[in-house]
Amino acid sequence: MTTTTAPEPNTAGQTAVQTFESFGLDARILRALSDQGYTTPTPIQAQAIPVVLLGKDVMGAAQTGTGKTAGFALPIIQRLLPLANASASPARHPVRALMLTPTRELADQVYDNVARYAKHTDLRSTVVFGGVDMNPQTDALRRGVEILVATPGRLLDHVQQKSVNLSQVQMLVLDEADRMLDMGFLPDLQRIINLLPAQRQTLLFSATFSAEIKRLAASYLKQPVTIEVARSNSTNENVRQTVYQVEDGHKQAAVVHLLKQRAEQGLSRQCIVFVNSKIGCSRLARHLEREGINASAIHGDKTQTERMQTLDGFKSGTIDALVATDVAARGLDIPDMPCVINFDVPYSAEDYVHRIGRTGRAGASGDALSIFVPGNDERLLSDIEKLIKRSIPRGKLEGFDPTGEKSRQDDAERRRQRGDLRRARGNGDEERPRRHEHSGSRQVFRPSDDPFFSRPYEPSASSSQVKPSEEIAAALSRGRQAPKRPVAALLGGVPRKS
Repeated sequence: MTTTTAPEPNTAGQTAVQTFESFGLDARILRALSDQGYTTPTPIQAQAIPVVLLGKDVMGAAQTGTGKTAGFALPIIQRLLPLANASASPARHPVRALMLTPTRELADQVYDNVARYAKHTDLRSTVVFGGVDMNPQTDALRRGVEILVATPGRLLDHVQQKSVNLSQVQMLVLDEADRMLDMGFLPDLQRIINLLPAQRQTLLFSATFSAEIKRLAASYLKQPVTIEVARSNSTNENVRQTVYQVEDGHKQAAVVHLLKQRAEQGLSRQCIVFVNSKIGCSRLARHLEREGINASAIHGDKTQTERMQTLDGFKSGTIDALVATDVAARGLDIPDMPCVINFDVPYSAEDYVHRIGRTGRAGASGDALSIFVPGNDERLLSDIEKLIKRSIPRGKLEGFDPTGEKSRQDDAERRRQRGDLRRARGNGDEERPRRHEHSGSRQVFRPSDDPFFSRPYEPSASSSQVKPSEEIAAALSRGRQAPKRPVAALLGGVPRKS
């Protein structure tokens, strides 16, 4: 296995600056990169692109947010350009590159990048994942695509329905390979690999590689080139990591305090809050809403439409807090994400690296805040610090009132002050009546001001002449009984005499 590392500085102490033009990429790809504003490749791109262009297998490890997607997508598009054509025949557009991801959100994101990089070429691409209607996906596959991005389960559904043929795949990409090779994905992954040609190029990219994952990956790769641009399993130096110790039962109050504190400091209140369970995810989102924070939950039980709508709302800024399980920890790219909060310490230390990798992306800075409960999370926190080979600083929640006692005291003091003010006003009522703001502009009517209301009552002549009719008087004398009439009259007629 060949290993390459980040380029060494030259004799002048400076690292040679590379550009995308130096890789020999097609002008149409360079034009797409220029449209995106990309000019200088990241370290993982600078090392991976030349190796992938040579057709070699690659195991690439880099911190999250460093551009791994472009590191494999750009050279794949370049290698497929000689086969690109504008024919309408689906047979001229077989699947030649397959990119597998563990989550639907990451699949959609990778496809979006691929489509943008290849928009000036004749190469076709599409994405298939679960949770949505299969028919539009089937139609796209039957029209023919050269680049297919998919999640394993939905891809196998299309294989079973014979809407996709993988016999001409030349390149296989496993994005977030450590999760793809996890035991939960391994059976489906093995079924897919059995459908691919034996002669192919395989690329594995991830932020973390354990020894076990490396051994599993070795069975899929042939003489791979291992590329590591940073220390394995390290975290981004641009991310400020802090752990806050709270008592069990006060974690929700701690999250609310952190978010409101950031808003008071003039910082963005938008952040991703990670939890370990779906139920806890929904509960925390509801609690934040009750505290006046725009929040929404995203987890595996949500429909794909709900998850996509939530992500769109978060990206547009209408949602401040995205409460999520680890479904959002892998590959989710939201530019300028200022903060990540770990409401629960993750069970897997590798997941911590992926979670905090949602902030501090593309050279930006960010905050990774974790809530730690003594006794419950000590072992998990120790595993994280061993993995990243650094100690996470402990912070103090200034002004944190978990029980609400201070707030209750403040409310009682405000009530006492209002009572004192009312009593002070009451003591001065005999000397100076209370005056309303509108009393000067509104006239109050008094009956004594009009002489009509001072005259004695005099009955009118017409009222004394009014007498009840004889029929009404007779009815009153009979106990207010109405005069009897034939029943037939009530029904609209009088019976005829026989």
